[in-house]
Amino acid sequence: MRQFDRYLKNELLLAAKEFPAVTIFGPRQSGKTILAQIAFPKKPYISFEYPDIRNIALSDPRAFLSQYKNGAILDEIQKAPELLSYLQGILDKSNKNGQFILTGSHQPELQGAVAQSLAGRTAVLELYPFSIEEILSIPRISKNIWELIFNGFFPRLLAKKIRAESFYRSYVATYLERDLQSIVQISDKPRFEKFLVLLASRVGQLIDYSSLSNDVGVSQNTIKNWTNALKSLYIIFELMPWHSNIRRRLVKTPKLYFTDTGLASYLMGIRDRQTLERHPLRGLIFENFVLMDLVKHEWNRGHKPSLYFFRDSIGNEVDVLWEQNGFYMPIEIKSAETFNADFVKGIFAFQKMLHETKFEKQLLPGIVICNTEQTFSFKGVSIRNLLLSEGRWL
Repeated sequence: MRQFDRYLKNELLLAAKEFPAVTIFGPRQSGKTILAQIAFPKKPYISFEYPDIRNIALSDPRAFLSQYKNGAILDEIQKAPELLSYLQGILDKSNKNGQFILTGSHQPELQGAVAQSLAGRTAVLELYPFSIEEILSIPRISKNIWELIFNGFFPRLLAKKIRAESFYRSYVATYLERDLQSIVQISDKPRFEKFLVLLASRVGQLIDYSSLSNDVGVSQNTIKNWTNALKSLYIIFELMPWHSNIRRRLVKTPKLYFTDTGLASYLMGIRDRQTLERHPLRGLIFENFVLMDLVKHEWNRGHKPSLYFFRDSIGNEVDVLWEQNGFYMPIEIKSAETFNADFVKGIFAFQKMLHETKFEKQLLPGIVICNTEQTFSFKGVSIRNLLLSEGRWL
């Protein structure tokens, strides 16, 4: 597979100069292994996906790790978390930074193990499928926004030009279902598959465990367990509501999005770009795409995203609030190609609310992300097409 440079590479190299180890989390097939190998081509590579390698490592951890005096890339470390405590001892005996590069696709259990055993010894980064910035640097790839959203952003799918339906059918069968079984017991596969389809059809909406429980035919606890398992595998992303001590009732239920719009489209039964463009949920799928691109933008620069949404009891809403150094940037997301003044209503309502409180110095000008043919300003709000902006958020 052709190896494309990733924006996270610079942050990875910097982190390796500052910490004895660097851990890269992210969904399966997001490119973690290739990134680590490109950034550190001279380091030995070990994958714990292979049972024989895993058995050798766990049978004698000290002997196994002692082979790598100058460090190594330890891939899919969630398969052998017991090694982390032994790795701690090695890192403590050495004054070298950038020795071991770890990758993993499970959280929060693995993150907890890393935090416990390697606290202060490892930087933690997250790598997601391609961002728009990265996509635009790839030659001979479609720049149609709906084609991109339909195909999704997994590197292998795009580099190998695999048909979306074929890729995601395999992804669900070989990664999603297998990895889930290692986290949560799924005894009723048909009901779980129905749950996935229903969850995909509710992207960008408030999570309603009771409704999902009734529609799927399982308990709310089961729905919560399945949802948490999907979050732990980076399949879905939870956007929390913004809240403060202002005197207004605010929604406190999170929204759920899929990490990749190609997978969400596949689960919805969307089989081509044209269907997606006409789909009644196209607006929410587009919102999903924009939100995740902002998540990628932040992680690619080494920032843990501080993102929220705003909704109050009287219907005022902002799709995303992007917190930067204590300041809030309100962002509205619309799939339309023609700008409408109504697009900024939520932003202005939020601005007015903050101006009436002590938060007025914490507000940045708003942004509307849509599919207009040009970028311009409307009453201080930036109207922006993400493709025309070449994926740049600032």
